Amino acid sequence: MFMFLFLVVALAVVVAAVTLSVVGGGESTPLPDAEPERLRDPLPYDRPVHKADVDALRFAVTARGYRMSDVDDALGRLGAEIGERDARIADLEAELAGARAASGTTSLRKHPEDER
Repeated sequence: MFMFLFLVVALAVVVAAVTLSVVGGGESTPLPDAEPERLRDPLPYDRPVHKADVDALRFAVTARGYRMSDVDDALGRLGAEIGERDARIADLEAELAGARAASGTTSLRKHPEDER
């Protein structure tokens, strides 16, 4: 009988504690929505991306890894930068080849036959 009475009192205490924490737990207004952790894009818009910029790039961690949109945006920016650099390199190499053809020199590199 004593054990049954103890269990009833313990159950009443637990129910009362849960009810008080849910109903009377402080302010009546709901908690504000938390700001989602978003990537602050550290990749510069005013200059080309350098190796240090890529090394400093960090993504916000979510429940299942990284936010795909943040990673896609960063990879898109890096892909565009690489594409621009490749096009610039191709233009400069074409200009250099045209300048060499106009001046009559074929190459500035040393050949193994020249060292003999």
